[in-house]
Amino acid sequence: MAIYFVRKLMMEVLIKLNKFNDHLKQSAVMIEKAIDKVLPTENKHPSILHEAMRYSAFAGGKRIRPIMVLEAAKIFGLAPEKAIFTACGIEMIHTYSLIHDDLPLMDDDDFRRGKPTCHKVFGDAIALLAGDALLTNAFTVIAQNAKVEGISAVAVLDVIDKISEAAGSLGMVGGQTVDFESCGKRIDKDTLIYIDTHKTGCLIRASLWSGARLAEAKAQDLDTIDKFGEKLGLIFQIKDDILDVTGDEKVLGKPVGSDEKNLKNTFPQVVGYENSLQIAEKLSKEAKQLLAAYKNNDFFIQLVDFLLNRNY
Repeated sequence: MAIYFVRKLMMEVLIKLNKFNDHLKQSAVMIEKAIDKVLPTENKHPSILHEAMRYSAFAGGKRIRPIMVLEAAKIFGLAPEKAIFTACGIEMIHTYSLIHDDLPLMDDDDFRRGKPTCHKVFGDAIALLAGDALLTNAFTVIAQNAKVEGISAVAVLDVIDKISEAAGSLGMVGGQTVDFESCGKRIDKDTLIYIDTHKTGCLIRASLWSGARLAEAKAQDLDTIDKFGEKLGLIFQIKDDILDVTGDEKVLGKPVGSDEKNLKNTFPQVVGYENSLQIAEKLSKEAKQLLAAYKNNDFFIQLVDFLLNRNY
């Protein structure tokens, strides 16, 4: 009898996981169709620039950040498609950051998501400019959300303010700077957390906050979703650090051990492998608790488990 209930429970978990993965895939398809519409086409001059932008934008990826925008809007009562412009803009900013990360003067990676990186295909200069264009164009796209029926122009201004700070020197770029300056040096846990909460966490937090703000969520709810995003960002980066040590290159689509090659500080290196796992587990419990009282929170509870247990 006990075996029956264990098998039943395992089957229920598997069904939920499959449904979650299907939902991620369906949402990613919707986002990619929208990105295809907002990006300049290759037949527009300068074609090489637009080709490079589209190459990186459609080089694969989980589309987790834009999906977070849509799901945060949904949990606070806004139809996800009404936040699609902001979701596209977030993904364009994320893509720009990856293009620049892969450049020889940064991480010098030849592959991203199993494909040659932008600079390997188009050269360093065009890759740099493609990243610049994606970042700049992202805010034009996000601004389009003000034209969507039912969306407040003030809310869109708040979203632009939040995302620009999250992407700039007080956010992602600031974290990247400290990360770059720390290469080859011993750093403490607090410095590492600063790097990860800014380099990775800020854009994740902004994704969630933006979806909630477009849905006119209350101030207390915005604060809660922001705290949830902070924990989620750390879980995401800790797992990335772990996968760089234990992951499968064929599954990851990029070389394993690149952090060590580039003399980067990671959670396994600074606090140890087992401690890294324990910290990620603790953060996942805290993240779930933050949203425990919300109705229709299934997606975010499952997202925490997905990020914690992913192998790519």
